[in-house]
Amino acid sequence: MNTSGVTLRLLDKADKEILKLPRTVKGAFFDFQHKFKANPHTTGLKLQQLKGDSRLWSARVSDDYRALLLRLADDDWLIVSVKHRKDVYDRLSYAVNQVTGGIEYVDLEVVEESVLRRLPASPSAPAAAPEPVKPQELFADWSDTQLSDLGVAEPLLPVIRTLTTEDQLLGLIEYAPQLTGEVLLALFDGKSFDDVLDQVTAPVAAAEPVDPEDFQAAAERPATVVTTSDEALREALEGGDFGRWKVFLHPTQAKLVERRYSGPARVGGGPGTGKTIVALHRVRHLVRQLPPGRDKPVLLTTYNKNLAADLRSRLLELGGEELVARVDVSHVDQLALRIVREAEPGSGKQAIDDSQAVREWRALLDELGEEGWDPEFLHDEWTQVILGQAVATRTDYFRARRAGRGRNITRGERAEIWQLAERFTQRLDRLGRQTWDQVAERAARLEIGREQRILSIARQREEAGGLDNIHLQDGSGGWLRYRYRHIIVDEAQDLRPAHWKMLRAMAPRQADDLFLVGDTHQRIYKNQVTLGSLGINIRGRSSKLSLSYRTTRQILRSALGVLGESSYDDLDGADETLAGYRSVLSGRVPAGHPFADWAAEREGIAALIKQWDEDPKSRIPHEQIAICVPTNQMATEVAYTLSLRGIRPVEIRSDGPNGSEGVHIGTMFRFKGLEYQRMIIAGVADGLVPRETVSRFRTTDPVRYRHEMQRARSLLFVAVTRARDSMDVFWHGTPSPFLGPALTSSC
Repeated sequence: MNTSGVTLRLLDKADKEILKLPRTVKGAFFDFQHKFKANPHTTGLKLQQLKGDSRLWSARVSDDYRALLLRLADDDWLIVSVKHRKDVYDRLSYAVNQVTGGIEYVDLEVVEESVLRRLPASPSAPAAAPEPVKPQELFADWSDTQLSDLGVAEPLLPVIRTLTTEDQLLGLIEYAPQLTGEVLLALFDGKSFDDVLDQVTAPVAAAEPVDPEDFQAAAERPATVVTTSDEALREALEGGDFGRWKVFLHPTQAKLVERRYSGPARVGGGPGTGKTIVALHRVRHLVRQLPPGRDKPVLLTTYNKNLAADLRSRLLELGGEELVARVDVSHVDQLALRIVREAEPGSGKQAIDDSQAVREWRALLDELGEEGWDPEFLHDEWTQVILGQAVATRTDYFRARRAGRGRNITRGERAEIWQLAERFTQRLDRLGRQTWDQVAERAARLEIGREQRILSIARQREEAGGLDNIHLQDGSGGWLRYRYRHIIVDEAQDLRPAHWKMLRAMAPRQADDLFLVGDTHQRIYKNQVTLGSLGINIRGRSSKLSLSYRTTRQILRSALGVLGESSYDDLDGADETLAGYRSVLSGRVPAGHPFADWAAEREGIAALIKQWDEDPKSRIPHEQIAICVPTNQMATEVAYTLSLRGIRPVEIRSDGPNGSEGVHIGTMFRFKGLEYQRMIIAGVADGLVPRETVSRFRTTDPVRYRHEMQRARSLLFVAVTRARDSMDVFWHGTPSPFLGPALTSSC
């Protein structure tokens, strides 16, 4: 506990230097920060101002290392670097960025050395060789003023003018302020000045005029990414991992976490942009605003139990038991089932999934001798229209909208479908079963009814001059109230319409009620919704994250190629794009591996893993390697081949990996929410991705064909974006049309 009143902060980039320190120096640094907070002027710290500088000071960490600090105010200090005492201190630059208002620190000596190390080798030329052509400067097309307007750190402009290769650019970015790196890479990748201004700079620009001399105000802005947490620092020093997601938020993320919204809000963005991190920090932010208590007024939910378990674990890491104690973490179907069982305690129906439900539809049609209807079509019609819109009567079904359903049906066909749906629900009742869609629809009806009673009580209380009437309550001895004050939803694109109706009724319609994060480009189920039609208005409260922290620029380009020219919705009827989606990470170009048949492809996968194992430079733990395939049968066959070659396979099941040590193998559906250093995506052949059965809808149901093709693209997109460092794509026969020439020509 700091009792001296001294504030000691750590700048984002400084943590990377600390992680590289020798172990003994890390321990000394941890002691240093406690001594400094107790009394910065303790003799042993040797705190002194650098010559010729009004703000920059040095203090002794150990015999050989010094902390460099900016003095923001009398008792407010910011650690910007930890350096060896013999390092050069006279080329250090710091300033308040005029665009973002954040503090930026640059060691020009280190930056220039990093760039020089990456100069291309000059081949020795014959004596009569012509004068060499001067390399083209990477940023010759933009003036210093333009770069400064985009937020590039001005002290780096002379170095930027010397850059002629991508490798040199990456050397500069390693030590440059974050915004400078993002801007330069976006320009290098071909984006226009206006696009970079709109997509990279504007989201982090200061809302108010910036005073370049007010460093203390600058330290409080989101653009100055700092931590004051002793616990976070201890984690870095002892464990070698800063758990950066728990400490350092990108300024764009921080703004979204701390903003007050007048109603439901949505955060979108591509894979790896930190949507889930924003959701978790949003939970912590909202809990901190709560009055003391032991209830759980905040709900954190997502679409399946694996992701819910992961959310709970990460929330525990972020804020401990004190935070988790105020939050109900539950996957949405579990929540719906809990609501139904609370209202119907005697019900013991077994919940079945979509594939089981389609089998029951097929059995019903066989029993009835009906050959004119497709069981999958009927199941989708029943779940998306009848249950999805809570259609209660035959007459209501005749009037129900079928947007996005594709095939038009006549009034007579609607009558047939309604009769079949009634028979189907009777069949399930007789078998003691219910689908998750039925559970969600029933829970939505119950919660809507509960909300209507709450609103009725509120109206009558108002009419009675603020007096409560106990006879209007629920009869349980407790006062009827909303279940939650705040609801946060992760992977929002995968929830059903009935889920949204249920959630909307669970919290009062007020500021900061619903906060949703998701990406419709990753929608791998059939749950297409328009939130506005379900009572959730996000217009004017939608934001987007565009910086990927997971995958490299090379993999990201391949991922965007998979999506093609398809258009995606934004959960509210408008188009969603990945404009501005980018990464500052760099790695090798994804590789394609063609084979004659599936057996040869499996042998090729095993050979590649063996090759990695035999090279000390490329060897990594097998649990950081994953193989993703289109079907369960293919996963089993790959696992068998690996076992024969002495490579241990670990199957990914519905509840996660079935083991800890070994190469992870599963279908594309299983990889949602996971990430690996190396991804092998296998079986990416025409007829498998997309499945051959999709082609039958091309002429019979063009809308359904378009949706199925888009869903297949999204599934491959999810698989590709699980990769952090490298991606290898395998296929046999004809490659999938989704791969494009960049991958298929890389073999």
